[in-house]
Amino acid sequence: MQIANLSGRLVIVDGDRALDVESASAGRFSSDPQAAYARWDEFVSWGRQQDVSAGKVFRTTELGPAVPRPSQVFAIGLNYASHAGESGFEVPKDPVVFTKFVSSFTGPDGDVMLSGETVDWEAELVVVIGRGGRDIPEAEAWNCIAGLSVGQDLSDRSVQFWGHPPQFSLGKSLAGFAPIGPAVVTLDEVESIADRNDLGVRCSVTRSDGSMETLQDGRTRDMIFSIPALVARLSSIVELLPGDVIFTGTPAGVGHGRTPRVYLRPGETLTTEIEAIGVITQRFVAPR
Repeated sequence: MQIANLSGRLVIVDGDRALDVESASAGRFSSDPQAAYARWDEFVSWGRQQDVSAGKVFRTTELGPAVPRPSQVFAIGLNYASHAGESGFEVPKDPVVFTKFVSSFTGPDGDVMLSGETVDWEAELVVVIGRGGRDIPEAEAWNCIAGLSVGQDLSDRSVQFWGHPPQFSLGKSLAGFAPIGPAVVTLDEVESIADRNDLGVRCSVTRSDGSMETLQDGRTRDMIFSIPALVARLSSIVELLPGDVIFTGTPAGVGHGRTPRVYLRPGETLTTEIEAIGVITQRFVAPR
């Protein structure tokens, strides 16, 4: 099952059709896309019985962030050895955790205003918590996950490296810098297509002259801290809440790690795809 945010309303999607949850459930479930996670098991049980073909046709530009207002956003830095190396850092012994403030969340297909000359891309698998808690064992972690989504950890490197040591969160939280979607895909649907522990992560750019380049091409099996390990480590310190989001890190290929460095420019389009989950598209426009 895939759930999404269509113009601010919770929907179940299949292809280009969306079933409005509040209407289809006769008010049993709210239209609020964030509210489903508080009743996740009940909602999934109901949702899997619905006929989405009866829903309306929609365009991806109508979709908002798949998880619009999580209580907590965890972003994991340097979670691929290849990315740590290109960034000039040692492979971390413990998860490097920052946040992307919720005001940066945006839909999966839209325009993003560049904040300056050093905006970079980071394709990421996003984990959405379904059942929260503290001290969740690794062996139980997948059972606590509602589903997976596609995210971009867009980053203004100038803001990120304002000081010494650098601070990550502000430079990664400008308006539109956290696109997520197109939907949250439940684990059973992911597993019908691929291995949930080994998903392809790709990112490409179409430049203003029409040329295309693959920027990142990695696999989630190469994470330093796996998804179960992240859930266990985070929940050993904080309580994970239903609807929380984890950006799990990016593989090698970011612009800041290149020689010479390369950043996003107005007129370029970024396409991010994760195997068995979906595609998001961002078009970049000049700052006002």
